[in-house]
Amino acid sequence: MTTANDESLFPKGDKLTNGYFTGEAFLKPLLPRDANNDFAIGSVTFGAGARTNWHTHPKGQVLIVTEGKGWYQEKGMSAQAITKGDVINIPKNIEHWHGASAANKMSHIAITNYKGDENAVWLTPVTDEEYAVANKQ
Repeated sequence: MTTANDESLFPKGDKLTNGYFTGEAFLKPLLPRDANNDFAIGSVTFGAGARTNWHTHPKGQVLIVTEGKGWYQEKGMSAQAITKGDVINIPKNIEHWHGASAANKMSHIAITNYKGDENAVWLTPVTDEEYAVANKQ
């Protein structure tokens, strides 16, 4: 989401270098897990062409797109376009990926639930071929 000054809703944050993303992605933590909340909230900004690896969440995740255009895809399904204002409710243990389109950046708020100490299970990168199929839609 942008303001009248064409600034993002949240600062871009720190570049993600954990190996779970392709391309340039940034994280601005908004609310850590604490005694009151069994989830964490962060704003993730994907540069054009950036995306997550395939992954799952043991207790699900909610994404709220705040700017740009991107993709969300569950394993075995067609990718769906996501844009500002979209809310994606990701069920527990569903293999999926999300990220920006090839031509646009995309930002979303991620609300990620914990099961014990785990909130994500990271899998293989989305291949360039898989990503190209999404961007041809």
